[in-house]
Amino acid sequence: MAPVLTSPVVSAQWLADHLGADDLTIVDATVHVDLGSGDGAVASGSPAAGPATVVTGRDGFEHDGHVPGAVLADLVGEFSDPDADLPFTRPGLERFQAAAAALGISNDSTVVVYDTVDGRWASRLWWLFRAYGHDAVAVLDGGWSQWVARGKPYDLGRTDPVPARFAATERPGHWVDKAFVESVVAGDERAALVSGSPRDEFDGTSSPLARAGHIPGSVNVPADDLLADDGTLARDPVLRDRLAVVPDEPRTVVYCATGVSASVDALALTVLGRSGVSVYDGSLAEWAADPAAPLLPAAA
Repeated sequence: MAPVLTSPVVSAQWLADHLGADDLTIVDATVHVDLGSGDGAVASGSPAAGPATVVTGRDGFEHDGHVPGAVLADLVGEFSDPDADLPFTRPGLERFQAAAAALGISNDSTVVVYDTVDGRWASRLWWLFRAYGHDAVAVLDGGWSQWVARGKPYDLGRTDPVPARFAATERPGHWVDKAFVESVVAGDERAALVSGSPRDEFDGTSSPLARAGHIPGSVNVPADDLLADDGTLARDPVLRDRLAVVPDEPRTVVYCATGVSASVDALALTVLGRSGVSVYDGSLAEWAADPAAPLLPAAA
């Protein structure tokens, strides 16, 4: 029987206690983004501007180590839409279920996702699984850094998963498009707009995109602010306090530069029991590309 999850996040100890369990699939979702510019773009995980090197964490997975039994997910290719104009656009249903099945994940699997960065890639894949109907998925709290810090075992080398069968079911409401956000800005739809971007990107003093700023009406809860000093998700009441600026609306739309860091905000809101959370998948990469779409600095 697969391990039962009681939270969207699990500790390193929980995972260590369940290593080798039937129907448990551990997934390393690491992606490395290097713009080579030293600006805030790398911190926000966005390859949206300028020449960028965007690769999966395969080299580190094989040579630096991974959680025993883990498989490596390709969020650059397999778990994104290769034909989309925007980076890291969510894959269609058939592509997602094929990518999940190729990792050995079935509908009976309990999935634990981690990365070696700061949790944004794990959160992104966690959100994708939930959006495609699979609730038995959690993020390893603190990711690889916590696993190593707590002295847990690790393996080296390549892993070759045994393909399984996975049937995805797309759930409405987990994503919104630009038209919906436009309707929120216009006052025709009620929703809280939450930017998970760093503060300098939110206030327009830095940006990985051609235009800087934030969507009108947004509040800023940077993904990094939702983490404790050790890289784990902040605990209540700290987490609740940092999300207190989010208005109480029927829906909450989170976004960032490319919809990746926003997934950390989605995770935190879900941990606190917030319903009606959606990710604006196109995020600012799409919004800022439209010269008619308004962007505001913090003081506006």
